[in-house]
Amino acid sequence: MKTHEAIDRRSLEMARRIAAKIDDDPLRAGLAHARRVCSRWVAKGNVPAREWMTILSRDWPEIRGILLDDSEEGKRLRQNDPFCGILTPAERWEIYREFRRDEAR
Repeated sequence: MKTHEAIDRRSLEMARRIAAKIDDDPLRAGLAHARRVCSRWVAKGNVPAREWMTILSRDWPEIRGILLDDSEEGKRLRQNDPFCGILTPAERWEIYREFRRDEAR
């Protein structure tokens, strides 16, 4: 059975890979995508998205730090982050498989 701690670790790993993809792209297309997603969410009344909208108005290094923050606040923010769609389905499933293997040990 997955614990909250295991889910948080997996979420942090996904955030690390998302940040790496954005870091590797000089155009920061993933960041622009997250801003569009967040704007749609805010327009639909998603309250947590408002907090992310404020965060996404900052520079990438600061956003990156917030996304990768391992504190309770960072964990809370990652539960509703707008970076969905940055990793491909194959990349996401690889992370799920890695964590499933780790849980089996």
